[in-house]
Order: sequence, then C-alpha cells, then structure tokens
Amino acid sequence: MSQKKKNKIYRQPLPNRFVHWGVAISIIMLIITGIGQMPVYGRYLIVQPLGTKWLTSYEITLLVHYFFAATLLFFTTYHIVYHVMKKEFDIWPKKGDVKGSYLIIKAMILGQKEPPSEKYLPEQRIAYLYFVISIGLVIVTGVIKVIKNIMGVQPTNGILFWGAQLHNLATVMVILGVVMHLAAFIVKENRKLLPGMFTGYVDEEYVKERHSLWYKELKKRYEKQS
Repeated sequence: MSQKKKNKIYRQPLPNRFVHWGVAISIIMLIITGIGQMPVYGRYLIVQPLGTKWLTSYEITLLVHYFFAATLLFFTTYHIVYHVMKKEFDIWPKKGDVKGSYLIIKAMILGQKEPPSEKYLPEQRIAYLYFVISIGLVIVTGVIKVIKNIMGVQPTNGILFWGAQLHNLATVMVILGVVMHLAAFIVKENRKLLPGMFTGYVDEEYVKERHSLWYKELKKRYEKQS
C-alpha cells in the first residue's frame, strides 16, 4: 500500500502539506495586511496589542502584503507544476460530485452508511474547485492592482475599478471558504483527516470505512508490488 505504518495509511505526501500550510499562512497574512490598508486598524483599533503597531502603517502593511502575495503565487505555481508533472488529479472535481455530496451529507444527518468514496470525498473536490476559483481571482485581480503602481503603465479606469471590485469580492469568497473549511471539522468524521495535514498519515480503519474505493485501489497496488 501507499507508504504505511502500523494501522496507518500515507494520505498526504510532503509536497501537499508544504503547499497546504504555505497557502494557509499566505492567505491569513494577506487578509490581515489587506484589512490594514483600508485602513481599519489605525481608525478602530483603540487598544493595540503588543507587536501590532506596524499594522497601522500603510507602507509596512503594503510591503508585507506584497511579500505574501508573492509567496501565494509561488505555492500555487508549485502546486500546479507538481501535480501536472506527477499526473495526479485525484482532487479535481468529477461528474456526479454534487449528487455525491448530497448523498454523503444526507447519510451523515440521518446517521446512515455513507456511499463509497475515493481518496477525496465529492464535497472535498467541490471545495477545492471553489478555492481554485476564488484564489485564482485574487491573484489575477491582485496583479492588476500592482500593475497600476508600475511607472509608465496606466490601465483604464474601467479595468482599475472592476479589478478592485473583483479583488474585494474574491477576498470575501476566500474568507468564507476558510470559515467553511474550518467548520467542516465540527463534524466528528472529518476530524480523522486532520493528522494527514501534519504527519501525512491517517487511520487505516477510517480509510477502509469512508474511502473504501481508494482503499481497494491501494490494496491492489500493494499486492502487485508484493
């Protein structure tokens, strides 16, 4: 089977975890510094916690914002190149995922047995597409906002206006996505996935029960290697 410890299955290789945490940290810092440029902290942060004075400086938050925009671009590019080279597209949405998500959520609510799933649940693939769209929109519109600061380059007022509006919309989409992503772990069954994003390994019984199609695929692969 995929790299295996006793009663554990290797679900998330190091490159996946590297990208996951890199993107997570980049997004958190982009949200914090983006709010700082409005400027919210200077106006409404009456009591400033120790070490947060820099958040009231537009120049500093802008530089930090640009830095983490660059890291986000790096991690997303690395993610795309890595999976294209490896030809790994398990997380990409498939036909029937909407119906599959409905059936799984229905089974969870009614306490019934969930339908068999692959490495990723249908709702995980849909969530991935949501983040692809929202983060992609953040990056594209962010580039437009940066271009206007380049000497000698002047986009039209229409491009600047819609670039700013869509950037704000994409930011809200990302924030909502993060909230929904974290809220998913309120569901007990989903918490068993958490160790995978730290160590790479998840419980074998969990995989066998909830990702049975992937488990069977791993067993076949293991038997061929034996």
